[in-house]
Amino acid sequence: MLRLKLLTFGLLPSLILQGYQVKKNTPRLAEALGDRQGVIGQGEALSILILGDSAAAGVGVEQQENALLGALLFELKNDFAITYQLEAKTGDTTLQVLERTKLLNNQHFDVVITSVGVNDVTKLISPQKWIGQQQAFYHEIEHKFSPDLVLVTGVPPMHLFPALPNPLAWLFGQYSTAMNQKLANFVAQKSSFEFIQFDLAHFKALNLDMAEDGFHPSKEIYQLWAHQISQYILNKF
Repeated sequence: MLRLKLLTFGLLPSLILQGYQVKKNTPRLAEALGDRQGVIGQGEALSILILGDSAAAGVGVEQQENALLGALLFELKNDFAITYQLEAKTGDTTLQVLERTKLLNNQHFDVVITSVGVNDVTKLISPQKWIGQQQAFYHEIEHKFSPDLVLVTGVPPMHLFPALPNPLAWLFGQYSTAMNQKLANFVAQKSSFEFIQFDLAHFKALNLDMAEDGFHPSKEIYQLWAHQISQYILNKF
């Protein structure tokens, strides 16, 4: 972690300049519109909660039906009667998602899906500090929702984000890689947890573009992400 601190300090002038340019030039896309809670489908009862940041909120598409939530419901609605809830907000860090989670009612969810970390990277939170925040977040999830399955989406490989120039992209990639290593180790210790790798390199190999801002998933990427998640749910339930 000392190496990462030194790299960050050495690149700080470039990071400030490039960060300003990216913020100025990157289109600001809205969260997807549509229902964030409801009931759909037929079959065995299944309750799902999605927690996270802008990717969980569906930024990159206009409607929730084309975002992670809608794509996942489409994958599962013929097998389950699904009660679903989405709690996500653009820009939220791990601590902010945690505080939002604390405000929710205590209730059981069969499945909890998370997507958070990008905003921690952009704020250059150290991976060591971040994993402590993540542990507190998942402790709250276990305590409040008693889920049978927790699907933890890793931090995307930010060095592959089209919107980010080097060395900003390279450094963000160093942070996301270090964070994912710690997160995967934590998840491996939990019997009811599964680690979902956001495999942007695979998506690119399939010639799938990200959203127009170069920072968020597109409809097609949301569909593949949802399909990956659905396989864990179908195997569990």
